[in-house]
Amino acid sequence: MGIQIAPSILSADFANLERDILTVGGADWLHVDVMDGHFVPNMTFGLPVVERICEVSPLPVDAHLMIDDPDRWAPRYAEAGAASVTFHLEAAHDPRAIAADLRSLGARASCAIKPGTPVEDVLPLIDRLDMVLVMTVEPGFGGQSFMADMMPKLRTLRAAAEAAGRDLRLQTDGGIARATVGTVVEAGCDVVVAGSAIYGAEDRAAEIAMLRELGERVHHHA
Repeated sequence: MGIQIAPSILSADFANLERDILTVGGADWLHVDVMDGHFVPNMTFGLPVVERICEVSPLPVDAHLMIDDPDRWAPRYAEAGAASVTFHLEAAHDPRAIAADLRSLGARASCAIKPGTPVEDVLPLIDRLDMVLVMTVEPGFGGQSFMADMMPKLRTLRAAAEAAGRDLRLQTDGGIARATVGTVVEAGCDVVVAGSAIYGAEDRAAEIAMLRELGERVHHHA
C-alpha cells in the first residue's frame, strides 16, 4: 500500500471552497472536518455543505465526524456522497453497527481516537474497519503542534492488523508537515492528513508531491 495524501479543507478559504478544493486535485482524498460545537468546541460544516462538496470535489471525500451521536449521523454522510466516513470512538454508542451501516452504504468505515484514548479501546474493532485515524493533536482546531507521543499507537495498530491479516489503513491528522510526515509513516501510517502545510504553501500541488515523496521514502525502507 502506497502513501496517500488527504488535504484538510479546514485550512482552506471557506468563502472560496470550490476554488480551493480544485487546487489539491493531485492528492488522493479530500479531508472534510465536520465539527458540531459539542463533541469539540469548534463548529465547521454540516450535512448540506458536505453534500455539495462531494458534488464538486475531483477527489473522493473523506469525512471526519467530530460530532456527538455518530450512530445517527455517520450513515447520513455516506448517503450524502462521502466515500470514507470516520466517526469518533469516544462518541459512538455501537461502533460495530456504525461500521456495518457505512459499509452497507458503500463507504469506507473508519474510526478515530483522540490523544487521550488508549489504543486498546479500538483494537477489538479492527476486523470491522477499513481505517483507523490516530489523532496527533486534540481535535477541534487546525494549526496545532504535532504530538510525537502518539506513534506507539500507530505501531500497535499496524502490528495488530498484520497479525490479523487485515488490510487496514492507518491515518494521522494534526500537525503533519514535511518535518513530521516521515515520523508517522515510519510508525505505520499510510494515509496522511495535512491542512496548513498544504493550504499554506505557495504551490499546493508541489507540496502534496513533496509530502508524498518524503512519506514514500520512509515507507519503502520500513
